Amino acid sequence: MKHHSSKYYMYGAHPCTAALTNPERQIDEVIYINDKILDKLPTLPKTMKTRKADKNWFDKTLGIDAVHQGIALRISARDSLGIDELANEPEVNQMVIVLDQVSDPHNVGAIIRTAAAFGAKALVMTDRHAPDESGVLAKSASGALELVPIMRYANLANAIKELKEIGFWMYGFAESGAETLNEAKFSGKIALIMGAEGSGMRDLTKKNCDFLIRLETADQFSTLNVSNAAAIAMHQVFSRFKG
Repeated sequence: MKHHSSKYYMYGAHPCTAALTNPERQIDEVIYINDKILDKLPTLPKTMKTRKADKNWFDKTLGIDAVHQGIALRISARDSLGIDELANEPEVNQMVIVLDQVSDPHNVGAIIRTAAAFGAKALVMTDRHAPDESGVLAKSASGALELVPIMRYANLANAIKELKEIGFWMYGFAESGAETLNEAKFSGKIALIMGAEGSGMRDLTKKNCDFLIRLETADQFSTLNVSNAAAIAMHQVFSRFKG
């Protein structure tokens, strides 16, 4: 596990509004394109540094493809937390998401967004071959970055071991899974493990799973984007928890 305290520009209405309402966020500056944008934001502390900037600044700083909606924050990335933070959670049924070298920030952001929607307690991922917190990731998460704790580990096997020690069962997703998602029994503390697109989970990660399960798809097209597969799995677990 390591701390990620680097600074970056977050952009977009939903991510920035969520960050501004998170008291734990360290925000250096609010950059806006016009006063109407500023009026739509939560009330800012008087000590908050603000600056008006033109479209050229936004395009040059964020990239011309960034959907910034005229608002950006100079912000510090959140610190990575440890799995021990989950040990005292009171709920009987809990879900966490584990990503084995999923590297695309759009996919990881979408997974974070879905994790928030379906009540996942945390997202666990590797330090390497995984995206740092960034404007792209935050935009894809659409504000959910403030709701789902991120736990980064240099060695994913150690993270899985720590999860098992506090009572989590490991459900890994693989095309060779013995059970389908519908057949799997979900109750108690559940960790859903997703591998990178194409390569899937690494062999050691597979060996550390308690169960290998697969998603049923049409014969003529069996592959899914990892964020879509994660969404289907999270919804299934969420529905089982709801009874």
